[in-house]
Amino acid sequence: MEGIINLREARAHAPPLLSSPFKLLGTPSMAVSSFPMPIPLPSPPSPPALSDADLLRSLLRLSKEIAHSEPPGDLFHRGFASVARKIRVLSVIFEDLQRDRIPRLRRSAELCFKEILVVLQHLKALLADCSARSRMRLLLQSESLSNDLHELTLDLSTLLDILPMAELDLSEDVRELVDLLRRQCRRSDPPSDLEEESLRLEILAMIREIENEIVPDRERLEKIFDRLGLVDSRSCSDEIECLEREIGDRVVENLTPAMLALVGLIRYGKCVLFGASTPRSVSAEKPAFLQPNPVIPDDFRCPISLDLMRDPVVVSSGQTYDRDSITRWFSSGHATCPKTGQTLDRSDLVSNRALKNLISRWCREENVPYHSPESGNGETNGVSSNKAALEAARMTASFLVEKLAASQSTEAANRVVHELRQLTKTSSESRGFAAEAGAIPLLLPLLSENEPSLQLNAVTALLNLSIIDTNKRRIMHTDGALDALLRVLSDGATWQAKQNSATTLRSLSVNHSYRRRFGRNPRVVEELLNLVKVPPASKDALLALHALAGDRANIGKLVESGAVTVALESLVDHETAEEATALLAAIAKRGGASSLASAKGSIKMLVKVLRDGSESAQENAAAALVLVCRRTGGAAVAEITTTPGIEWAICEVMSSGTPRARRKAASLGRICRRWLAAEEACSINGSAVTE
Repeated sequence: MEGIINLREARAHAPPLLSSPFKLLGTPSMAVSSFPMPIPLPSPPSPPALSDADLLRSLLRLSKEIAHSEPPGDLFHRGFASVARKIRVLSVIFEDLQRDRIPRLRRSAELCFKEILVVLQHLKALLADCSARSRMRLLLQSESLSNDLHELTLDLSTLLDILPMAELDLSEDVRELVDLLRRQCRRSDPPSDLEEESLRLEILAMIREIENEIVPDRERLEKIFDRLGLVDSRSCSDEIECLEREIGDRVVENLTPAMLALVGLIRYGKCVLFGASTPRSVSAEKPAFLQPNPVIPDDFRCPISLDLMRDPVVVSSGQTYDRDSITRWFSSGHATCPKTGQTLDRSDLVSNRALKNLISRWCREENVPYHSPESGNGETNGVSSNKAALEAARMTASFLVEKLAASQSTEAANRVVHELRQLTKTSSESRGFAAEAGAIPLLLPLLSENEPSLQLNAVTALLNLSIIDTNKRRIMHTDGALDALLRVLSDGATWQAKQNSATTLRSLSVNHSYRRRFGRNPRVVEELLNLVKVPPASKDALLALHALAGDRANIGKLVESGAVTVALESLVDHETAEEATALLAAIAKRGGASSLASAKGSIKMLVKVLRDGSESAQENAAAALVLVCRRTGGAAVAEITTTPGIEWAICEVMSSGTPRARRKAASLGRICRRWLAAEEACSINGSAVTE
């Protein structure tokens, strides 16, 4: 008896491994022909040394929890309900054993009950896992899920067969229930739900049609969504979020292509069947740090695309960019660092694995989808490689643009623009499809609307569109685009709208010719400088000014408009010190060093940042001080060398700063030493002449 139990214990404690194939009707463009379906359940730990009383109480509690648990949605209701009924009968046994006093169990019964406890733990884990899954993943894994339920039922049947009933003090009616339960478990066959299987096949057939650019029939789409329990805009949004989280967490690698296609299908169906969802009014929105859609930290954004970095790499200047963006930058003929303007002596890229891990962890914590490039080939396992997902995104973009063009009211337009904003946030492909469908000329007039929510949604959608290069050209070649953005920048209904308008200008300024064009427009610099004084939007305004400072032709206008003074004032605020020092370093590098040196208190403030600022701020402060010394000469160097604590600050940065900061600090130290040596030599020579 004990030998049998030990064999079963070894089997029960192993993670469930299922090998039943899951066919996908042959969809070669998804690069998936069959899906093995392992159920990633955690293996329960070995049962602790429980007393007989604790063991029976645990069995009773766990069996009641399973018996009264809700099935995961409408799918697999029949299979889970059958298991729940069996476990409900099982709970009667444990109740009956505890009706008077806890009996002392013999060794064989104790081992059997411990095995039953393990089976119940597996069942509970399976229920919890299924409840957390998206409906679509449940459907895709239907066959293996059914097999897993069947396997656990067989385990329970085996344990009931070897349960030593003669050793247990059970009432007669309970014994009859146990016999009935044994027969039910023994007769249990792998559940086959033809309705769910037909639904799965129909959905996969629709995905194949979308791949072939066939627009889904509305009535058929409505039936599928109804059977899935997707009955309104909210349930569709929840399903999309759940699917995207599973894709980002790579819960089932071989299902990723199908899940990406299903996200596109649900997003399209949501818009077609239920219309655009109603966005919250701006007045009802929470502050940015409480938004359900988290703000991406600046350190996680690529300085070129402004989007979340998927594959951060370091160039020889020490700056980090997304691999795709910096590769395109080099391919277009540039040989400089986009952020610092340094000429790069080599174009090799080093993966920033530490930052990549931080981004991945942040995405998991914030439930943000994160599709990292596959190791080895550098290609992303995302929408761009999935024909069905691409076509679904194209259909959704076309549908929304058509609805926006036909919108007769502000409320209707706002709902559609909100959906466009959400769509263009997801991928570069969606941004391209929306622009190709004609979204930009329809969005620009909405920037003049007085309705705060509509204006914010419109400018944010435009910002999302501006991230890709082809859309930059489309925006700048559309009549009135710059005037519309400046109107929001100066008279926007909310600071969020102003902030996103500034970020759109920054995004467009990545293009050299547009950057110069903005610099020639006196309103651009003026409005950005005014926005720096609005605390929530200060950082974005400084970043936009920094982008303009990337062109030497714009420096005169920036200096003349007071950019140096505004940036120095921003050094006081720790939140904007990095952006302000970057702007000052850029101005000093391209012809504004003398203006920086002559600004009241500039040297003292930069030295303070060098001493107390963040790593990035120290780097830029050191670069600005070196440029001021080299290009303006004696007075600036004399002021730096006499500033208290300068030696300590230089030594600290040289020992613990970024590679570029260490180089700049070393240069600054050499300049100061040479100046002091020259001063000492002059003093000695002067003394000799006097004598």
